[in-house]
Amino acid sequence: MAGTVLHPPSEEHQAVNVDIPEDVRATAARIGGGVPYALKAVAGLLADDPDMGRPSGLPGVLTVMVDGEMFEDCPELAVGYIREPDRIEIRYLTASHSEASAEDHDPGPEEGQDLDEPTDTVVAAVTVRQIADVWHRIARGLRQHAPDSYAALRAGAEPAAIAALEDSLGVRIPVELQALWMLSAGDDGADGWGCLPGNCALLTLDAVAAAYQLKMSSQADHAELDADRAEDERITVWEPSWIPVVGLGPTDSTSGLYLDSATGYLGRWSRYNEARGDELDTLATYLEEAADMLDAPALATRDRPGLIGGTLVWLSSIDPARETGWQPLAG
Repeated sequence: MAGTVLHPPSEEHQAVNVDIPEDVRATAARIGGGVPYALKAVAGLLADDPDMGRPSGLPGVLTVMVDGEMFEDCPELAVGYIREPDRIEIRYLTASHSEASAEDHDPGPEEGQDLDEPTDTVVAAVTVRQIADVWHRIARGLRQHAPDSYAALRAGAEPAAIAALEDSLGVRIPVELQALWMLSAGDDGADGWGCLPGNCALLTLDAVAAAYQLKMSSQADHAELDADRAEDERITVWEPSWIPVVGLGPTDSTSGLYLDSATGYLGRWSRYNEARGDELDTLATYLEEAADMLDAPALATRDRPGLIGGTLVWLSSIDPARETGWQPLAG
């Protein structure tokens, strides 16, 4: 994408409201001293010309490239945003030369910098592209080998639907999860099986909201009991930053995987509050492993993909009574 020449925002009335979330502002402050002003300039331009960005390859997401030479202490930037009829929300901000920017702007501990925190921020644009690429690999494999499973994938969610879910949960949805949901907003399953390892399914947005509210309610109940317990006896069954992503099956959301929006890692959850276990996978690496197993079934280690008719069925969770009809996926 070509760079965009920016000028300071005008003082004229803005036809469209432009929202800049606090986490995006914080990212701007970390990248470089001139980045917050550049971000403000972008917001001003978007208010006057909401469609100035170029398609990012994901539905509803536009990207504006900023030439860092236009601003002091500012690298080249990519600004991703969603365009709605009466508002714009800037969803991510990334620097193309973040290492150089970090060397130029070293705040030191006197400005509150955590010395253990990596200087480079997660490059959201790369993450979005990574999610898009790996999901396309999964979808391509289903389309070629398991058409029934491919047909069970829902279309991508509109940005407004994801924004509504975000408001309902009251937690910021990470950009990688937004990217995934804009590609597919859930898996309805084929013959009761989801397309992810273990025959798990990508939860629909409604199922995400229901599971989240159920777990938050459970945590609130435990919090009341914890008031009379010693600190080391208190129980945490859910954190507000945990977002359910994957269910045990298309119609079974009693357990699955959540994405911790605070750390970026997946973890296991259950309605029955069994002991949790971190996956130590990001959403991207989890999907990449699934795609790799579909691309090269003979090398699959965690699970084995196969077919029953036109449906993808993973061997680890198949009903033994139906195993005779299962055929390994040919690589």
